Amino acid sequence: MSFFSISTYLDTSAIYRRLSHLMDQPVYSVRPKAMSEYLDYFNNRCAGSKGMTAETCRFIPGGVQHNLAFNYPFPIVIDRADGAYLWDIDGNRYIDFLQAGGATILGNNYSPLRQKVLELIEYSGPVTGLSSEYELKLAKEICKHIPSVEMFRMLGSGTESVMAAIRVARLATGKKKVIKIGGAYHGWSDQMVYGLHIPGTGSFEAHGIPGTCRKHTHEVYPNDTEALRKKISRNRLLGGTAAVIIEPMGPESGTRPVDKEYNKEVREICDEYDVLLIFDEVVTFGRIGLSGAQGYFGVTPDLTTFGKIVAGGYPGAGGLGGRRDLMELLAAGVAGAKKRAYVGGTLAASPLSSAAGYYAIKEIERTDACVKAGRAGDRLTRGLEEVIEDLKLPFVAYNQGAICHLETSGTMFVKVSLLKIKSVLREIKARHRFMEEIGAAYMAEGIVTLAGSRMYTSLADTDDVIDDALIRLGRVLSNVEGTKSISS
Repeated sequence: MSFFSISTYLDTSAIYRRLSHLMDQPVYSVRPKAMSEYLDYFNNRCAGSKGMTAETCRFIPGGVQHNLAFNYPFPIVIDRADGAYLWDIDGNRYIDFLQAGGATILGNNYSPLRQKVLELIEYSGPVTGLSSEYELKLAKEICKHIPSVEMFRMLGSGTESVMAAIRVARLATGKKKVIKIGGAYHGWSDQMVYGLHIPGTGSFEAHGIPGTCRKHTHEVYPNDTEALRKKISRNRLLGGTAAVIIEPMGPESGTRPVDKEYNKEVREICDEYDVLLIFDEVVTFGRIGLSGAQGYFGVTPDLTTFGKIVAGGYPGAGGLGGRRDLMELLAAGVAGAKKRAYVGGTLAASPLSSAAGYYAIKEIERTDACVKAGRAGDRLTRGLEEVIEDLKLPFVAYNQGAICHLETSGTMFVKVSLLKIKSVLREIKARHRFMEEIGAAYMAEGIVTLAGSRMYTSLADTDDVIDDALIRLGRVLSNVEGTKSISS
């Protein structure tokens, strides 16, 4: 019996060949007439969201509290969520492939989990500031499912989890350098806003962050183990490398997929140079499987960061787990002169988040949610591949189980050249514009995605839901310049 959402691992060489072909093409666009009709949808059918956005911009920077909420031409305000669907304040229904940025795999507002959370709130309230039995229950469940995790400390977010992991690694090793894989997202702490989204961009997005905050952060390109080896070797002359941190499916939740043996090779290099290996499983824990991507690949990291599904889609989703000797460096309380990696968080491991995480794991296990969500991801990807082939488009659809990708603009695959920075920026802008337009088109067709290029499937995504989504997505793709029409 499979316990993972991935049925067959993708052919990374084939994916990168197709992505390279996409990047060789001019930037596509949605036909002007169709785009005008899609924008009419927002103006005519989403008046409530439009009006609220106009007021929100007066009180919230950029009009949204989280980047996931941004949508061209304006954010859609959600009123209700259930199963595979979301409803906005104007009553429009959407198939939800955002799943709160991957934080839910049981589907929206999953009833058995909701009932347990409501019972807890009625009995003890969501937070006390003191310990609850669910802290232990959740930690034991995680340690049971993930052999590399001997101890678990819950935190408030994935960003905090990465901060804690790096702090522990530096304390344990006495070294300072941290190497990440270019293009990966490990939260927005000062030291990790480096090489975001596109490998080789370094500090491009590090506005408001002094250079000293990231001087010990390095990046190497994904799948390039030789570059990683060289970087670690050179760092020995600069104080040494404390840790390598990677998203085990590849940067940006597998948008840049890694070769199947890549994680094992990274583990071997870290062992060779006595460097700690951190797996960022903020997205993959509970989505690839309850033993995470590390269970799928059969690789044992030293530390693992958690988020999203670790709290079942409820607030306060973060955590760090790993080897006992490393995790004991996080021991709470006053310990005299003994060195500790200082972490905090008033609402970390609240009864609400701990109970939600515990019961979510039990439900994922009971329902085989990862496998079923993975089947939905496979069906969605196969259908998209057929549409792309029929329309003779250069677009690329691929998935790692319940994480699906549909690359139409290739914004994150622009090749960075400092010698041609102006042309690079123009290309990024043009590709980003198309990504916004096609994301708006999906929304107008009743599909919520992550930035128009990523889709997370869930237990709630039945064959009927997926087939309906494929019809809607197909209509959008048929309205791309130079393609034939698909009848509705």
